[in-house]
Amino acid sequence: MARKILLVDDAPVIVHAVGQILQVMGYEVITADGTEVMQTMTEQHPDLVLLDIWMSGCDGRDLCRQIKEHEVFCLTPVLLFSAHWNVAQIAEEVGADGSIAKPFKMQDLLGTIAAAIEKAQSRW
Repeated sequence: MARKILLVDDAPVIVHAVGQILQVMGYEVITADGTEVMQTMTEQHPDLVLLDIWMSGCDGRDLCRQIKEHEVFCLTPVLLFSAHWNVAQIAEEVGADGSIAKPFKMQDLLGTIAAAIEKAQSRW
């Protein structure tokens, strides 16, 4: 069964490109905008959330905190990805399981996703 990734970004080009590559690599990809994250998680139970920090109308840092404070989803790995120069520190501050700086190499993204899912599996 394919691992399910919730991809949250307000840039359609990123959502399309990253989503296509993740699907080719065997992941099931679900997308949502910032306002739909918690509802989508409740309905879909993703194995990992790939979350942009800066989105129009919402803040990925706040969404990450909500996920990590939720009793059902707190163990779901969240990776922040952003062009912000300090994305790694921001990820640590909000309790994310990792970060990916934009622009990124797809092999780095895929490796980070695989490692986060593997680490989370050991906690499940």
